[in-house]
Amino acid sequence: MTEKTDKTMISRRMVLEVAGGGVIAALLAGSFAGPARADAALLAEAIKRAVGDSAMNEGRITLDLPEIAENGNTVPISVAIDSPMTDADHVKAVHVFAEKNPAADVASIYFTPSSGAAKASFRMRLGGTQNVVAVAEMSDGSLYTTKKLVKVTIGGCGG
Repeated sequence: MTEKTDKTMISRRMVLEVAGGGVIAALLAGSFAGPARADAALLAEAIKRAVGDSAMNEGRITLDLPEIAENGNTVPISVAIDSPMTDADHVKAVHVFAEKNPAADVASIYFTPSSGAAKASFRMRLGGTQNVVAVAEMSDGSLYTTKKLVKVTIGGCGG
């Protein structure tokens, strides 16, 4: 009785293809290692992208956020800008930024004189204790800003 064996030849090319695929997979996995955190430079860059380099004034913006947020996944925020909302004097937009989130841009809300009031409320995610910055663009080109520190705790036990 003779046994028939099937010997598959593995070529050098096949070995290189498999090894190359493994290297590429390892490189891709490393590029998704985890979320990067924004810093002061990235925050400034995000603000510059949104409103340019113009000088910013303090005031006119009321930013309502909790001082301590027990859950950073759903932090309530209300923003209101003092403006008569007329054709000659109105808020064009308000931009909200989170200093240490993976992406500093949180929201941009646009208004017209027909909006009646420059107010908005929403919930946002904060990836830890950080400053939340709001920048309002006015119809005359002026910019107003304010910021507020929000301490994000884990179940209210520090953070």
